[in-house]
Amino acid sequence: MFTQKDLTQLAGRGIDPARAEEQLKAFRTGFPYLTIDRAAVVGDGILKLTPEKAQELAGLYGRAVGKFTVEKFVPASGAASRMFKELYEFVGGDCRGERSAAVERVLEGLDRFAFYEDLVKLGIDMNDPKAVIGAIVEGDFAAGTGLGLGKKPKGLIKFHKYADGGRTAMEEHLVEVALYGGNPAKIHFTVSPEHMEDFKRLVNERIGVFSAKYGVEYEIDYSVQEPATDTIAVNPDNTPFREGAAVGNNGEGDILFRPGGHGALIENLNRIDADLIFIKTVDNVVPDHLKGDTVLYKKALAAVALDLQQRVFSYLKAIDSVSSAGTSAVDAGELRQFIEEKLCYRFPSSSEPTLADMRRVLDRPLRVCGMVRNEGEPGGGPFWARTSLGMEGALSLQIAESSQIDPAVRQALMGGGTHFNPVDLVCAVRDFKGRKFDLTHYVDRKTGFISEKSKDGRSLKALELPGLWNGAMADWNTVFVEVPITTFAPVKTVADLLRPQHQ
Repeated sequence: MFTQKDLTQLAGRGIDPARAEEQLKAFRTGFPYLTIDRAAVVGDGILKLTPEKAQELAGLYGRAVGKFTVEKFVPASGAASRMFKELYEFVGGDCRGERSAAVERVLEGLDRFAFYEDLVKLGIDMNDPKAVIGAIVEGDFAAGTGLGLGKKPKGLIKFHKYADGGRTAMEEHLVEVALYGGNPAKIHFTVSPEHMEDFKRLVNERIGVFSAKYGVEYEIDYSVQEPATDTIAVNPDNTPFREGAAVGNNGEGDILFRPGGHGALIENLNRIDADLIFIKTVDNVVPDHLKGDTVLYKKALAAVALDLQQRVFSYLKAIDSVSSAGTSAVDAGELRQFIEEKLCYRFPSSSEPTLADMRRVLDRPLRVCGMVRNEGEPGGGPFWARTSLGMEGALSLQIAESSQIDPAVRQALMGGGTHFNPVDLVCAVRDFKGRKFDLTHYVDRKTGFISEKSKDGRSLKALELPGLWNGAMADWNTVFVEVPITTFAPVKTVADLLRPQHQ
């Protein structure tokens, strides 16, 4: 399948040819649907905290945070072009045509955007809708030709207004981590190479202000999605897609590779050396006057993770403390109850788990995931599922996207769900001996996504690796905790910035 030129191209990206062959096989066979048993709900897979309990847990975390290394991980790659899709369509269309509802909302709410003052500085005719929308998505602000927001990553777009000016999504994350990440406040951004210098420049401009305001020192790291995690693209007949329309499939053109999706970031996450890692998407931030719930529940989730981790460590030490009689100092019934009730892992009823089975379940990375009540947002949700990992027939908690569920049962399963995944995770990634887990060992590589794309007018199929909080963490111990909807304020389109949670 691969020519010598292909092998050289693979080597240049650091991609093992066997891995590329696996990807080609995945295109041919597809990915199996997850075996979903039922949706997780409060009382059956989702823990609900009383306000008093959340406050108590936040206090416990606040007193303990100085004993641990804590870091926040923010996937912030890629341009925000999808955020401005309807604005681009308006700019590229007939100016006499009807404006979409999204364009109308943007025009009506112009002065409520944090980037409004920058728009006015351009000196454009603010009464010309096409000029205004064009200036938002296109141009270069430094050159005075437009804001060019459609080419910027979400992290560098001004989301919120303050007395001293607009604040970008990235700056809001700097503020957040100062409020719950300890001191130093450590944060890691994954950034596309073309945006790296702009990210660093803005951080360097603002870090002193936030450090003085919140009384913390910052440690900021960046990484890019490695070329070795890119995936091969194929033609509709599942042969490698080669660059150049005239080349076709004759094996002469370069193979097209595409980014492997956020699941590839498990490699970036794996390189972080911390006891606790908070994960949150770049666009899910709120202004300061609404941050109370976010900070409270971040601390509460972390406290739940630390408590469970300490109990896991105690059991593992007991299991490994073999007496002179050759027995372990742990009650098997008590241990199974802890695993099933607290770690939400259900052993198959057909057989009794051995101590080795239970030890294997305990000795894994742990994540505590916030879940919000479903109010119609698109995306994944919490489920009880059987995976291809671990004991056959066992059930564990998984975050699943709709595309991972068999269409024959999708509506019934998702209709029974009450909660939505806002990507609000606290991860405990050390074992009971203080060593970092190798997170790449806990990925379900039988999961992934195949989508239809095109390039240069030619159809192709693209493959995304198991999602970071889906298949990439399928073999983690997973606990779901309900968090209030006030902690969830995603920005999928520019008009979302006009919602009350961003004003």
